[in-house]
Amino acid sequence: MDGTVTRVVIADDHPVFRRGLKALLDGEDGLSVVGEAADGLSAVSVALDSEPDVVVMDLHMPGLGGVDAAKRILEVLPRVGVLVLTMHEDDELVFAAMKAGARGYLVKTTDDDEIVRAVQAIGAGEAIFSATIAQRMMGYFTAISSSKAVVFPQLTDRERDVLELMASGLDNASIALRLSLSGKTVRNRVSAIFAKLQVADRAQAIVRAREAGLGSPR
Repeated sequence: MDGTVTRVVIADDHPVFRRGLKALLDGEDGLSVVGEAADGLSAVSVALDSEPDVVVMDLHMPGLGGVDAAKRILEVLPRVGVLVLTMHEDDELVFAAMKAGARGYLVKTTDDDEIVRAVQAIGAGEAIFSATIAQRMMGYFTAISSSKAVVFPQLTDRERDVLELMASGLDNASIALRLSLSGKTVRNRVSAIFAKLQVADRAQAIVRAREAGLGSPR
């Protein structure tokens, strides 16, 4: 650190854990615990009063959960870095916390040194996630990418491109221009799409495509 102090609020409903974490962080140069809270509503109040650099937040707390508490804090103090430190690492909670604006997510079994580094990193404006959480995130986004790639797997990549443009409202001439194809080639591709999707006409093909998430109406 460059002499500045990262001010931290700890929000956790377990007093023993809270005291241990406070001792850990206060024992590090450049870190100072300026507030504590045992429930979500108190976390919001303490954070708004003390305006810390980092809030270390458990997710399951009485009254108001950590995700909602984080949302309320960040609505007023968007510069605050929220580090989730919890026992839970299921996908739903991970992504709920990310959507709420958390910049880090660690489980409580993480080594003390890693927790300290995470608080320091988030105080410096970085984002940090444990290795297991990062793997879950990568798996989640890979699954999304894969699911999009296999929409209408019976079509070739080029036929899918044509269908995408059809679903966006382009006619054959515009599709030919966009894809640098001849008009005849586009007509052949459209006919192949009708056959493979087992639809009677362009309108039915567009409906099928849009239901699958392709294209955007103009």
